[in-house]
Amino acid sequence: MRLVKRTTLNFIIDSGGFAGFVFLTATGVLVRYILPPGSGHHTTLWGMDRHEWGALHFWIAIGFLCILTLHLFTHWRWILSMMRGQPREGSGVRFALGLIGILGVVAVAVTPFVSSVERTRDIASQRRESSALTQESEFIRGRMTLSEIEQRTGVPATYIIEHLGMPLDAPQNVGVTKLGKSFNFDIDDVRRVVSEYKDRE
Repeated sequence: MRLVKRTTLNFIIDSGGFAGFVFLTATGVLVRYILPPGSGHHTTLWGMDRHEWGALHFWIAIGFLCILTLHLFTHWRWILSMMRGQPREGSGVRFALGLIGILGVVAVAVTPFVSSVERTRDIASQRRESSALTQESEFIRGRMTLSEIEQRTGVPATYIIEHLGMPLDAPQNVGVTKLGKSFNFDIDDVRRVVSEYKDRE
């Protein structure tokens, strides 16, 4: 069986690495700007929501890492020769510094996985906050208009419009369920905005 030539193998690996980098960048920009945090499950692109695109971004990153690892493996002799340099006085120091640099990169990458996770709020306070949110906004229904919500809660309809990403001239006498279908939000988003306004008071 004929083995693949080194130049052909390098071309395949480098092409895969370039494609992986392009897709990784594209999906990263997508989940950052096109489907930003908070878009949740009510905004999709090609039938996939932000969380599904994020999962795809993760697996592309894993594939890209595998390709880069293979690239380094196929160029290992060249890397070692660059670290050693020409055999002269001090070349051992150069090799040691290169090795320390590689180990340093690995250590920085691994550190988050061995560090303890800190909670900014305890579970009890999160539950109390969730309960307060439910009590505060549970009466908001999809058939209610923004004007009615303003009357019941004291939260200006213009504030709700702004924080749900609607145009400023959005109708205030239309039910929020109908508005949500037009402007990609749901009743939980309305309740969240009302709760956030109340927290500021």
